[in-house]
Amino acid sequence: MPTGQNTAYLKFLLALLIFGTNGIIASFIGMSSYEIVFLRTLIGSAVLIAIFLILKNGFTCFGNPKDAGYICVSGIAMGLSWLFLFEAYQQIGVGASTLAYYIGPVIVLVLSPFLFGERLSVPRVAGFLAVVAGMYLVNAALLDNSGNSWGVFCGLMSAVLLAVMIIANKRSRFISGFENAVIQLFVAFLTIAVFKILLDGVAVYVPPEDIFFILLLGAFNTGFGCYLYFSALGKLPAQSVAVLGYIEPLSAVVFSALILSEVLLPVQILGAALILGGAFVAEVFGGGKRAES
Repeated sequence: MPTGQNTAYLKFLLALLIFGTNGIIASFIGMSSYEIVFLRTLIGSAVLIAIFLILKNGFTCFGNPKDAGYICVSGIAMGLSWLFLFEAYQQIGVGASTLAYYIGPVIVLVLSPFLFGERLSVPRVAGFLAVVAGMYLVNAALLDNSGNSWGVFCGLMSAVLLAVMIIANKRSRFISGFENAVIQLFVAFLTIAVFKILLDGVAVYVPPEDIFFILLLGAFNTGFGCYLYFSALGKLPAQSVAVLGYIEPLSAVVFSALILSEVLLPVQILGAALILGGAFVAEVFGGGKRAES
């Protein structure tokens, strides 16, 4: 594997681990879900833009309008996906919402041979099925059986939009790395800002006890995390993104057990083993080459 791709994998995995702490940090914030999403994208995009300008990087998006369009579509999809996801959290709980949300990578996996010409090898499919089974076992004990159809719809919409985000972003061939992350997150912020203004206006009250956690979630988890994620995304096979993406919810469960003292049941430990084993099989034995035309 080329050194550049090794670096991309490391960045991607670190981003997923950072994202896995989002729920833990959010649990210390007493604000509404859409206000949290609004502030995290506001702070995160501001941090990325500031660093980008300090490093005197120039924008190339103006010379690549097609790529810029793909990134804008990806940013809109990300913003809307987060809005649906956080609404699903409130309606059907974190476990059920996570299961629904991570149908998104399954959609990417199924479409990748048609959209990106990537081989759908037997080891990769087997590994991915093990990952999906592990995700179910990890979250089955947390499912909310309330039959909330609106919550289920929000969860599924977050998954569809997650798939759109990944696919649209990978379509950008010339705008990548830091610039990609800046544009993506800023467009996501604008999308959420429009929603919030229509809902209850511009003003946001942040309780003093929430300020530290809002800044941590916005600056580090969202700003720095999105930089790592999107600077690596375009350099990895879509199927790798789909499989490895499950490390994020797995890490969230593990961090919750370690930090919040939530108990991991034996069935959840088995699920965690399936996720790690499936990801390993898919990546080591599944390959990531493009199909011959």
